[in-house]
Amino acid sequence: MLESAVNRNSDNLALYVHWPFCLSKCPYCDFNSHVRDSIDQSLWRTALLQELQTEIHENPERRITSVFFGGGTPSLMAPGTVSDILDSACKYWKVDRNVEVTLEANPTSLETSDLNDFNHAGVNRLSLGIQSLNESALKFLGRKHTVREALSALDLARKVFSRYSFDLIYCRPEQSLAAWERELAAALEYVGDHISLYQLTIERGTAFFALWRDGHLKMPCESVSATQFEQTQLIMENAGLPAYEISNHAKPGNESLHNLTYWQYGDYVGIGPGAHGRIQQGDQKIAVKRIANPENWRQQVVAKSHGTQEKTPLTSTEVVEEMILMGLRLRRGIDLVALQHQTRQPVSSLINENALADFISAGLIKKSHHQLKATRAGRQRLNAIMPKLLDRVC
Repeated sequence: MLESAVNRNSDNLALYVHWPFCLSKCPYCDFNSHVRDSIDQSLWRTALLQELQTEIHENPERRITSVFFGGGTPSLMAPGTVSDILDSACKYWKVDRNVEVTLEANPTSLETSDLNDFNHAGVNRLSLGIQSLNESALKFLGRKHTVREALSALDLARKVFSRYSFDLIYCRPEQSLAAWERELAAALEYVGDHISLYQLTIERGTAFFALWRDGHLKMPCESVSATQFEQTQLIMENAGLPAYEISNHAKPGNESLHNLTYWQYGDYVGIGPGAHGRIQQGDQKIAVKRIANPENWRQQVVAKSHGTQEKTPLTSTEVVEEMILMGLRLRRGIDLVALQHQTRQPVSSLINENALADFISAGLIKKSHHQLKATRAGRQRLNAIMPKLLDRVC
């Protein structure tokens, strides 16, 4: 099973590569993405390879289980850059025979023309940013493609790649449950083994946040969001694509190995502007954060061979918070043995037992001898659950 493979070997490592550039900034997006009039591909290729070499030097003898090219819009990268990064990683690190290599792409005719080249470069899994199969919704979300281009990209994806996924955003303003059910039914005609379904959220610093703050954007109420979430779970389970994480659905055995590394608190390194990493060094988990501004990041890479802004040993409290927050997003929950091993503390000292008992009684959390997991209702309410559950360690 993919889920058990993540933590089987302490040498396992996931690699994230951030390409920060987009053709335009979507109004809901709070990712580290930037629009530039022109991009010198060779300069950014050189910088990414240089930072990768630094990571290889600092983390030798590791086994790569997954690589994820994210952004931004990494399908704007030259396929040769993807190939060079993969070649460099494979030259100096061991590579798992079932390595997963994912690239995010947007469904425009300009980018889909490169999909064959990306596949030949070593990408074996594609993640398409479809976001909606409704023309007016695409315009509302600031997307540059049409529904026709989205469906054409999906057709091409399943011809070129053995594994592919795509994203949809639902619970949009004025979107009825019936309208969402129709859109999801249409999407299921194109699903392979994985799909990500995100409820629209308003993130500070985005264009949507400014509209919402000023009263020009009204979001669905909590009861509407809950109803749409519950119905989505039922539809996807009946389609054989149950949620293995709050927003991610897959046929059993086809979960995203790279994302499972994050949620199961495995080791990963990130290169590129704004990338993050978590690496176990001895008894400590080290958090790494890169400079977010692309030009400032590249300038430091040229000077120091890395764009690191912070490299911080996490406290036991921070480790507990991260492990529980990430793990409770998963349907299978948290391995309490792994949590105790990571923190070297008994579980009873890490969690507020009174709050846990209340959540169990309310049907929001389930606990067995080796496992702690949120129920479907609990996974909707993690923001409220977490502070009380972690009160003992805060």
